[in-house]
Amino acid sequence: MTIAQIIGAIEEFAPVAYQEGYDNSGLSVGNPQREATGAVLCLDVTERVLQKAIDANANLIISHHPAIFGGLKRLVGSTATERVVQQAIAHNVALYAAHTNLDSVRGGVSEKMCDRLALKNRSILQPANRLVKVAVYAPAAHAEAVRQSMFAAGAGGVGQYSSCSFSVQGTGTFLAGERATPFVGKKGELHREPEEKVEVIAHESQVGSVVAAMRAVHPYEEVAYDLYPLLNEHAGVGLGMVGELEKPLRTSDFLQFVKQAFSAPSVRYVTSCRQDVRKVAVCGGSGSSLTGRAIACGADAFVSADFKYHQLQEADGSITVVDVGHYESEIFAIEIFYEVITKKFPTFAPYLVKCAINQISYL
Repeated sequence: MTIAQIIGAIEEFAPVAYQEGYDNSGLSVGNPQREATGAVLCLDVTERVLQKAIDANANLIISHHPAIFGGLKRLVGSTATERVVQQAIAHNVALYAAHTNLDSVRGGVSEKMCDRLALKNRSILQPANRLVKVAVYAPAAHAEAVRQSMFAAGAGGVGQYSSCSFSVQGTGTFLAGERATPFVGKKGELHREPEEKVEVIAHESQVGSVVAAMRAVHPYEEVAYDLYPLLNEHAGVGLGMVGELEKPLRTSDFLQFVKQAFSAPSVRYVTSCRQDVRKVAVCGGSGSSLTGRAIACGADAFVSADFKYHQLQEADGSITVVDVGHYESEIFAIEIFYEVITKKFPTFAPYLVKCAINQISYL
């Protein structure tokens, strides 16, 4: 079992392309082709976590927060991050992170938050708009093979539906030059061919593989196709989630429920003018930027972390905001890693270590 294979399982679940632009998910240290001797799962890569990996003879650390978030201009051991990277290199320990991409998929961190609150009727709070329409022109007799190749590469998904496409028939014209090798028609003669235009939707991260699969089965020497970036929201990918409690709770009871559900030593909150809470928005980690989205979707409460004083004030009585703590809202990442890896490789990692260390203390 190689490190690359384990990473592949995680990226199949949460593609790195789903990360936000400021993020640094992926492999930051190590050789992915090395045999994996074990994996340590954690929220943050600390010196203590790294030592656990070394002691367990595990040469892979999978974290939610990237070990290297910003750029490193030097590597002299003057900071904790530099020391972690130095020791990881010295002991051949690979460092891999799945951060905002793990926040942006169904079954990810925000979905785990919904599980803790037993929310029903869930949907993405802020869907991503990273969809691309792929349109290709093919001879009518080959259109179905082209269509199926793009489906097999991941295109054609619309919400809960798969294999979605649209076709229209027409006539294509082309004149093959002397150095061409035309599939139909003759060199030097204008040719008219009955063709079918096939359109499918793909996430931008899939476009390369979709186009490659299409070209592999397309009979033409030169394939005519178009890529259209769309403004449509991708309902299955995005930050945060929103759902409903089974029964409304009084705000005071909801606050106690949240504290218990996330095993939070304490919570910070502001309440709204509403007496009850039914519709709840959540976002793992620093989700304050989604407060407006939570209000717009009609949520009675928003549960996240890292709200600043004035950000809490900006709720302005229109929504109850609950700050459960960054660690408390994202610790589920470890569960996700464990579930994804053991489902794909049930016999892997006898030395697998689960590390859950909150560096923040409460008094």
